[in-house]
Amino acid sequence: MKLNRTTQRTVDILKLVSKNPEGITLDEICSRLELPKTSAYDIVVTLAEMGMVHVDRGQRQRYTIGLTAYRIGISYTNNSDTISVIEPELKALAREVGKTVFFGICSGSEVVYISKAEPENPIITTATVGTKNPMYCTSLGKAILAFSDAETRETLLNQIRFKPYTENTITDRDTLAAQLEEVQEAGYAMDRREMEDHMQCVGAPVFGPDGQVMGAISLSSLYKPAEDYDRLGQIAAQKARELSKLLGFLGKR
Repeated sequence: MKLNRTTQRTVDILKLVSKNPEGITLDEICSRLELPKTSAYDIVVTLAEMGMVHVDRGQRQRYTIGLTAYRIGISYTNNSDTISVIEPELKALAREVGKTVFFGICSGSEVVYISKAEPENPIITTATVGTKNPMYCTSLGKAILAFSDAETRETLLNQIRFKPYTENTITDRDTLAAQLEEVQEAGYAMDRREMEDHMQCVGAPVFGPDGQVMGAISLSSLYKPAEDYDRLGQIAAQKARELSKLLGFLGKR
């Protein structure tokens, strides 16, 4: 069977981009795949228009995996063993604590939400399955950052471009680094109304069989001064540990 060369090149480009969460330039794509620049450019522009890759228009344009590609991946993972294990647990937790529960994974310097469970009387949240938010101002993202290996964490921190969403948003690397140390100590992270003024969230890391962070879960609720967020954080951490074991993680965290 004869394979279409353009299709092969397109798949090769997507694979290469997916392996470079920090982004990759057109010149680097051409060099690594030994492609003519005109052919690679046409493919990449088309992928960008379709949302399959995202363009970071800095001094040199860099390409990362786009939201459409993630949504396609989510369609697959919805039928995978991982999601089939996680979703019933998230639904049970949402009912137990009366909060909206998310599971998210790393996407460059952002976190993408791939599962959501709501309680009987859900609160309105702007995040849905497929939403991407910055790692530095979400409990999901901080949990993933804090428990990633040092090299991965350094790579991700270098990608962050701080932007204030509320008056509580962390806007510098030193403050974030100090907070990540606290997260490591506590076992859970907090979004202290950093993304949205009216929302406060807690999150905890989920580990895969290889001991690496594969994502995180979070509990989201309307901010209430009387709420015991440390208790919620401990609940999230306990559930994350249970999920990690269900997914094959045998270590201690």
